[in-house]
Amino acid sequence: MTTTQVLITIVVLLVIAAIGYGIWFVTRRRALQHRFGPEYDRAVAEGDSRVAVERELRERERRHAELELRDLTPEARARYTAAWEEIQARFLDDPAGAVRDADALVTDLVAERGYPSGEYEEQVAHLSVEHARTLGHYRDAHEISQLSDRGEATTEQLRQAVVHYRTLFSDLLGTDVTPGAAATTHTDTHTDPHDAGDEPPAAVPAQRDPEDVAHDSRRS
Repeated sequence: MTTTQVLITIVVLLVIAAIGYGIWFVTRRRALQHRFGPEYDRAVAEGDSRVAVERELRERERRHAELELRDLTPEARARYTAAWEEIQARFLDDPAGAVRDADALVTDLVAERGYPSGEYEEQVAHLSVEHARTLGHYRDAHEISQLSDRGEATTEQLRQAVVHYRTLFSDLLGTDVTPGAAATTHTDTHTDPHDAGDEPPAAVPAQRDPEDVAHDSRRS
């Protein structure tokens, strides 16, 4: 084999290797996009670089694989469903209290399923691997909950927080806690994340006071 032929062979092999790497790289990226959905887009938009974000998402997958997740027993599912119904009934008289209870119940459910229930950001990172498509609801609910803690959330915002908590809650529970109700769809565009139309979402009643004013959640 002449020197020219050797060089041609090397170039061909390098081209084949580059094509193979490109296919592998694109396949891994598409797998992450499929698994994380809107969470992938959010992370890329907020991250320093796509490569760094993808590295972090793969690290989330690794940590998630180490968890010992558990399915709920029928008894536990019934208990959580009953607790949620009590929260929705309480909303009429104590919207801020209902939001606090919803947050606590979701945290309890996260822990019972086997997820770490420590810091909020840690919860989000672990939940994003299997619940990315409802995670936006959790983020919105958390933001409103923080407003409520400062006494700055309106009654309508508190109602929307319960709706958002309910979506992740149902996802974790594995069943709809509002049978017969139309599914609440969450988009990651955030054009108007709290716009639920003219009618309140099913099973989350409007608060008795028709005035949409800031609700002082610090009242006991």
